[in-house]
Amino acid sequence: MKNGTVPQPSTALVAYGWDSLLDSAFAPHAERGLLPGRVVRVDRGLCDVVVPGGADGTVTVRADTEDVFTRDPMRVACTGDWAAVDTTPVTGPAVRALLPRRTTFVRSTSSKRSEGQVLAANVDFAVIAVSIAAELDLGRLERFVSLAWTSGAQPMVVLTKADLVPDTTYLLADARSAAPGVDVRVVSAATGDGVAELAQALAGVTSVLLGQSGAGKSTLTNALLGREAQEVQAIRDSDGKGRHTTTTRDLLPLPGGGVVIDTPGLRGVGLWDADAGLTQAFSDIEDLAGRCRFQDCSHTAEPGCAVLAALEDGSLAYRRLDSYRKLLRENAWIASRTDARLRAEMRREWKQRSAAGREMYERKRGGGHRKVY
Repeated sequence: MKNGTVPQPSTALVAYGWDSLLDSAFAPHAERGLLPGRVVRVDRGLCDVVVPGGADGTVTVRADTEDVFTRDPMRVACTGDWAAVDTTPVTGPAVRALLPRRTTFVRSTSSKRSEGQVLAANVDFAVIAVSIAAELDLGRLERFVSLAWTSGAQPMVVLTKADLVPDTTYLLADARSAAPGVDVRVVSAATGDGVAELAQALAGVTSVLLGQSGAGKSTLTNALLGREAQEVQAIRDSDGKGRHTTTTRDLLPLPGGGVVIDTPGLRGVGLWDADAGLTQAFSDIEDLAGRCRFQDCSHTAEPGCAVLAALEDGSLAYRRLDSYRKLLRENAWIASRTDARLRAEMRREWKQRSAAGREMYERKRGGGHRKVY
């Protein structure tokens, strides 16, 4: 870079999302002679990073990420990260640092230590792919949308395989009811319906495709790219589910500008610090709760409860309220496992509720006049 042999990052990496804010953030690393780059793939301690260089302005190098791997899984390099790369070691390029992330899509792992796992970083749109060739799972959709809002990215729902469904009207309405304020689209990669419009919406930004195996993410990625970049496999006819075609998270440039990250199918999507995301994903219930007579209304039997009134008049579905309560409990439980103080508070609350429940049970059995010593 000092000799001017490497293109300026602002021009070389602009197709991958580089901007003036990143230019400023990278300045201290530039002084050390490091190159900026974007992580396009991570696999077993090594990652592919696009850096300035080559006849076309950029080149992809395989870099060691050991220096930025720590015991904190939230700080491990992932696809979408912006990195400071050292290309001078005789052993090969190495990632020396990661730039601060603007957005981070995180889920909880199945680990007993309740760790978070970063699925993608610096994403503008979290595109949730849902196959409507199988039964539409609104609860799972609400979970994905909650995590997307939590990440800081803008969620988008794409109902795929529309060519296999004669009428998508009701499915589209159901999906929109489960994702208020979210752009919900219907596409078919097989026929091309809706693909051009989706490509236009994602042009010039970083997007990540998320969803279960068999949702058609890799097929949709190929349709957006206009080429067969990702391998695809047929789904099982018995249950409509697919096998993991994509095994790594790959960042790919789009023809119209911008990049898309294709991800492996997600069997489990655990919440992780999703308070803000749940508030946004269930904004309709939050708005109703704000109209309740009592500020601490539990929406179970209190007079003047706007949530219960909405259930009675049919403007709020029981299923949606149940989903909201379930996700709130799960998020609180995950938080309690990572916060000793909160865990102790929850245990005290559970003990109090258990004691109250036992007292109520005794009263129903006629033991309400027991003398207490």
